[in-house]
Amino acid sequence: MANLRDFKKEIDYRLEEFVFDCDMAIYFQPSKEEAIFALMQKGVELRNELYVKANNPAEPHNKSLVRKHFSALREEMIASFNKLFEELSANNA
Repeated sequence: MANLRDFKKEIDYRLEEFVFDCDMAIYFQPSKEEAIFALMQKGVELRNELYVKANNPAEPHNKSLVRKHFSALREEMIASFNKLFEELSANNA
């Protein structure tokens, strides 16, 4: 990981993409607006949780553990956003 700022930008970028897809889904299927909006709220909650975890590594003075923390956090972020995208796709089927 390059630095914390870049990681937070990546979190925000993934959230922006998810919210954009949700907006498009609402536009094409207005009858499912409430369910899609609930998914958007999940996305924002995920973003907030990831920010808290990113700002509070377990051992901030141990570089090896910090690297492992952010590596695991990146994997969690990717898996979580992929799950949200899958839920959105299943919701629109």
